[in-house]
Amino acid sequence: MFLAIFCFFEQFLLAQTARIKGVILDEFNNPIENVTVTVGENGTETNKNGFYSLEVPANKEITIVFSHVSFKSATIITTLKKNEDFEFYPVLNTRVTQIGPVTVTGNSKKRIEGVTNIDPVVIRTIPGANAGIENVLKTLPGVYNNNELSTSYGVRGGNYDENLVYVNEIEVYRPFLIRSGQQEGLSFTNTNMVENVDFSAGGFQAKYGDKLSSVLDITYRNPKQFGASLEASLMGGSLTFDGVSKNQKWSNITGIRYRDNSLLVNSKETETNFRPSFADIQTLVSFNASTKWSWSFLGNISQNKYNYEPLTRQTNFGTIDDPIALVVAYEGQEKDKYLTLFGALKSVYQYNANNKLKFITSTYHTQEQEHYDILAQYRLGEVDSNIGSETFGDVVFSRGIGSQLSHARNDLDALIFNAEVKGFHELNEKTQIEWGIKYTKEDIRDRIVEWEVIDSAGFSLPAPVLDYQNDQPYNPYVGPLAPYQNVRATNYTTINRFSGYAQWNYKGSFGTHKYWLNAGVRGHQWQVSGKNIVGGESQFTFSPRVQFAVKPDWKKDMLFRISGGVYNQPPFYRELRDYDGVVQPNVKAQKSFHFVLSNDYSFKMWTRPFKLVSEAYYKKITDVNTYTINNVRIRYRANNEAEAYAYGFDARLNGEFVPGTESWFSFGYLKTEENQNDRGYISRPTDQRLKFGLLFQDYMPNIPNFKVYINLVYNTGLPGGSPSYADPYDFQLRLKDYRRADVGFSYVFKDASIQSNKKWLSPFKELSLGLEIFNMFNNQNSITNTWVRDVYTKSQYGIPNFLTTRVFNVKLMARL
Repeated sequence: MFLAIFCFFEQFLLAQTARIKGVILDEFNNPIENVTVTVGENGTETNKNGFYSLEVPANKEITIVFSHVSFKSATIITTLKKNEDFEFYPVLNTRVTQIGPVTVTGNSKKRIEGVTNIDPVVIRTIPGANAGIENVLKTLPGVYNNNELSTSYGVRGGNYDENLVYVNEIEVYRPFLIRSGQQEGLSFTNTNMVENVDFSAGGFQAKYGDKLSSVLDITYRNPKQFGASLEASLMGGSLTFDGVSKNQKWSNITGIRYRDNSLLVNSKETETNFRPSFADIQTLVSFNASTKWSWSFLGNISQNKYNYEPLTRQTNFGTIDDPIALVVAYEGQEKDKYLTLFGALKSVYQYNANNKLKFITSTYHTQEQEHYDILAQYRLGEVDSNIGSETFGDVVFSRGIGSQLSHARNDLDALIFNAEVKGFHELNEKTQIEWGIKYTKEDIRDRIVEWEVIDSAGFSLPAPVLDYQNDQPYNPYVGPLAPYQNVRATNYTTINRFSGYAQWNYKGSFGTHKYWLNAGVRGHQWQVSGKNIVGGESQFTFSPRVQFAVKPDWKKDMLFRISGGVYNQPPFYRELRDYDGVVQPNVKAQKSFHFVLSNDYSFKMWTRPFKLVSEAYYKKITDVNTYTINNVRIRYRANNEAEAYAYGFDARLNGEFVPGTESWFSFGYLKTEENQNDRGYISRPTDQRLKFGLLFQDYMPNIPNFKVYINLVYNTGLPGGSPSYADPYDFQLRLKDYRRADVGFSYVFKDASIQSNKKWLSPFKELSLGLEIFNMFNNQNSITNTWVRDVYTKSQYGIPNFLTTRVFNVKLMARL
């Protein structure tokens, strides 16, 4: 131990290096991306903000060269002292003869790993009812989101709880009690602070955590100069500020957001009095202590308020020959609140060019309240479809009447602490080793008081799980009076976790062909304890994973990739809680054997770059923790009673369909089924068979300031779920297909490609004004069914809960 510490500080003291950094600008004072900065054999490139940073030898004369295909090169000669931070801001002049853009498809690390990279500019500009990263994700193959009010998404047959999300390598969490998309509000990620977005739909490496489906890896930017941005629309707005100290050691980016979903929810069928509001503030503070040490703090405060007072609802369904409607009159209200506090401290120590250590700690605290008392009195009947009738569209014959009283007093307080150490070591130009150790403590206090009373045709329906005889109206009911649903539990739960990983990266060749190999393993140990929890056992999972990629030496730029392994998902708190709200401490980790075969083909069409990525995958899942989905609330059975499988094919073609803009088309096929207690296979709640996605950008050649953005998704229908206490094997009907098109029109006054000599535009780097049309074709999409029970006809009706209709929005975007 002492020897390791001695060697650590010895390398620190003997290092004779300095650092040069700065921002490279053009004649118009705009930052230049992809400028190559070289000193001898070492080099780097500028990022989108024109920033570069390069470690160079100290106490010797060096020559620094700045080069770019579209600009004249610049060279300086200097001598720097040990550990000196030298700032240099060169201005490159445009070449007399311009060279067209060069696209390097090469062998980038992300391409080898099978990671999809999403441009933050696309994320900010593409329209959507819930604009942001998740809005763009749903256009990718294998990703589904059938609720525009929600930022939740599923990947390749997995549910919303099976996705990892990282911001600056720090895992982030969603609220626990969210029950419908209307309550969610803002995604954690502030898109105006984002620098890089990577997404993997499966087969990811061991360095990522223990989930079954996907990884979303987001990096916030470190500002290199002062700036500000503003977004404002009819649904809210955001302000973002960038700040940098004079010596470039300190930087800060802070974003403030506010959102009001009234415009969307008031377009639904239910007449309501409410204004759901959501606000948050995020900040990233970075400090470069030296050429080797850097520190950063990421903080977030978020508050969601949801005050809901429904009035009336009429849902028309059935067929043209037999139109049916559900008419509901409401009394009561719902008051929900979610307060989230998040803070993370990260330190990076790069003690030489080939070795790096990272230290990360984070704390997540959420206080959530879900309180409601809502009485719904309904009529279910036939609709007058005679156009000339005075009662056209009204219910003229009632098949059933009844009422439903729902009550909840649900409160949750959760505190999650993480501490982690990561290491990266480059042994030589071919071999790298990465490792990490993490400790997590989850302390959750949860009270559930939730019941539902149903009255149909004057008869109160008791809970079907009770053992009683009921042949009303022929004989009086003498059994116990009990709510149809009744969940009452108080849980004080503590979960301690230790996890770690190690992986080996190697690149080699056989003949003129190149290949890359990644092999790794994860381990995860956890134990559940707490008040009134007895017998929580210590459990452990082991997850080996491997990736192999090969690039043949062919004329066509192709890369083949195969990946697979064992992916375990140790249960989070929600997965431990059964239908009665009681924590089951010995729920096992769900286990998936995942196999992915991929092809990545880069080519040129119309002299412009394109890429076609296709993947076939298979998952065999054991110890499945089955669940039901009500809107976006997942309720688990917590018994590991099933096995499942998922297989499918995904393809995505992206490139410059219009010169200078990126667009893509995606297709996905999926089949996923589960077998509960050897009763046979039935569709899982996430069985989304076919998926088509289109993200398209265009502009008018004669009016380049005018741009058009299209976000189109078509998904075949999901299983429609089943009533409470019902057997899912008896309810395998599907919802209608999900069809949605969001379109945005934007007039760009100024941006990186469109300059202006107008004096009033001089303070702005970007300025645009746009019109957005959500659900342009006004499709009636549904997310779940409301199940209405009628005693008289002894029938249950699945009434679709329709989502938002066509909505118009105006949006202003500005950057200084």
